[in-house]
Amino acid sequence: MRKTDIFLTGVGGQGSLTASRLLGEAALAAGLNVLVGEIHGMAQRGGVVESTVRVGDVHGAMISDGGADVLLGFEPVETVRALAKAGPNTLVVSNTRPVVPFSVSLKSLRYPPLEELLGAVRAVTKHLVALDAAALAQQAGSGRAVNSVMLGVLAGTGRLPFPAHLLLDVILKAVPAKQAEANRRAFAAGEEFGRRAAAGF
Repeated sequence: MRKTDIFLTGVGGQGSLTASRLLGEAALAAGLNVLVGEIHGMAQRGGVVESTVRVGDVHGAMISDGGADVLLGFEPVETVRALAKAGPNTLVVSNTRPVVPFSVSLKSLRYPPLEELLGAVRAVTKHLVALDAAALAQQAGSGRAVNSVMLGVLAGTGRLPFPAHLLLDVILKAVPAKQAEANRRAFAAGEEFGRRAAAGF
């Protein structure tokens, strides 16, 4: 089977490492070969966190520069920082809700305008889906369901190498029972957003 390389990046506490684990579990549920790798620096809240999910005929967890099929960015500045992994055919899904890193807040550095950041992504690939995942999660009933929104968007674009329902099943098993319905709605909202966005590519 063809391989699918997904690079995830964000800030500690956003759930990007959990998202990579959920993608890996869904790939296993589909009977696919999968390697999940974590290459984060400071895993505590506020530090940059990066991880990889490689599905198919793969033999190592690292994704080469320009080699990602999907870049899943949970924070807009970190999405731009990871653009070396992207190429013209890479799908970039970026949360637009900023989480100002310690390095910026401590040094009083300027946080770049969102349009500047999205422009940097569009200079690399036209396959950009940008959304305020936190807002969609809140609308679904839980501000903590950002993961479900982001993964739903990816499912909606049709870039998953396995059926979307397997990913949703894994998510619902991982969250507390009282959060299940909100996460189901969050995934569905993300999936619809991703479907509409991909139709415009």
